[in-house]
Amino acid sequence: MTDVERISDGVAGPAVDGRARFVEQFALDWSREGFPRMSARVFAAILISEEGRLSAVELGELLDVSAAAVSGAVRHLTGVGLVARERERGSRRDHYRLLDDVWYESFSRADERFGSWAATLALAVDAVEPGSDAQRRLDDARLFFLFLRERFPQLMASWKERHGERNP
Repeated sequence: MTDVERISDGVAGPAVDGRARFVEQFALDWSREGFPRMSARVFAAILISEEGRLSAVELGELLDVSAAAVSGAVRHLTGVGLVARERERGSRRDHYRLLDDVWYESFSRADERFGSWAATLALAVDAVEPGSDAQRRLDDARLFFLFLRERFPQLMASWKERHGERNP
């Protein structure tokens, strides 16, 4: 019995209820941070699936949503690098899977974003009145992102070391 059948076949139970609660809570948490709710639901469903991989049809059945809703969500998720689309040889059905080490990979480019944001903030610092409250706020934000950019590689290296100990 697949994850989709267990959750969508109408059989209630602790595992089914727990999975459904997780998917909805995850989507709520991420949507509070500005992530599209349907994309978060689809990502959570793939994340909690046993294989870390579901077809578009399975996602639609599992979440009780239209093919169009799934299509938009997986397009977003592949675009931001959280899932990959794949197709088995001889099949016409796409599957969506989590990328290997998805959390590390999705955050590994953050230091680039921090640098870009700091550079943009530097433009603003130079564009406002010297010594003004606006300049102070903008420069504090710029310095914060520079700090994160400086420290982030160490944090990621520490994770790789810890993760390697757990998953030899």
